[in-house]
Amino acid sequence: MVKLIPSATSNKAKTAQSPVLTNDYPLPQESRAKKPKQSYKARYSEHGIVDDIGVEKRRVYQYTNDAGITVFSDNPPVENSYQVLLYQCFACRPDSTIDWYHIALNTKSYKAFVDNAAKQHHIDSALIRAVIHAESAFKSQAVSRVGAKGLMQLMPLTAKDMGVLDALNPADNINGGSRYLAKMLKQFNNNVELACAAYNAGPSNVAKYQGVPPFPETQAYVKRVQILYQRYKKAL
Repeated sequence: MVKLIPSATSNKAKTAQSPVLTNDYPLPQESRAKKPKQSYKARYSEHGIVDDIGVEKRRVYQYTNDAGITVFSDNPPVENSYQVLLYQCFACRPDSTIDWYHIALNTKSYKAFVDNAAKQHHIDSALIRAVIHAESAFKSQAVSRVGAKGLMQLMPLTAKDMGVLDALNPADNINGGSRYLAKMLKQFNNNVELACAAYNAGPSNVAKYQGVPPFPETQAYVKRVQILYQRYKKAL
C-alpha cells in the first residue's frame, strides 16, 4: 500500500468540488462530506487495479493543495478538485509480480505480419514478438497515457518517422515498430540490450549514460524483453 502521511488538521472545512476526470475511467462514488482537510505524501507500491490483460493500473489522484504544491496520492482529496492518472505498463513496472520465465507465450497471433517485418528489416521474429509482448501483451488497440499506440506502442512522432499511417492497424504498427527496432539495433551495433533500452527510453538516453539508463522502468523492461526473447527463440 502507498503510505500516506497526514499533516496537521485544519479547523475549517470547505465545500467539496466536483472531480475533474481526464481519462474517462469510471470512479466509484466517493463520499464528499465535509471532513478535516489533509495533505499527503505518497510512495508507489504494489497497490493497483487490474485491467483486462492482467496489467496493474495505478489509480493516482493529482491535485494542488492550499500551498500551491502539486500532490500525488492514492486517495482522493476531500476538498480539492483533482485529476485521475492511470499508470499502466506491461513489462516496465519494477515491482511487477508477473513470472516472466513462465508467463504464457503467444507464438501465433499476427504471424504473417511479424514474419514479413522480420524479413523486410532483417531482424529476428522472436525479438519482434518479445517486444510486442512486453509493450502491449498483443493488444492491438492499446493506448498508453502518454499516447503510445498499438502492439509495439509507437509514439506519434516515431510512427510518423517510420511511415506508419495508422498505429492501431496491426500490420502498419508491426512494420513500423520493427523498422524502428532495426534502426536501434544498427545504431547500437546489434546489441539487443542497448537496442531495447533505446526503444524504451530513447537512443539519446542510452548514449548519455553509455549503457542502459538508470531508470528502474527501463532496466526492468530490458531484462524482461531479454527473458521473453530467449523464450520465443526456443518456442518458434
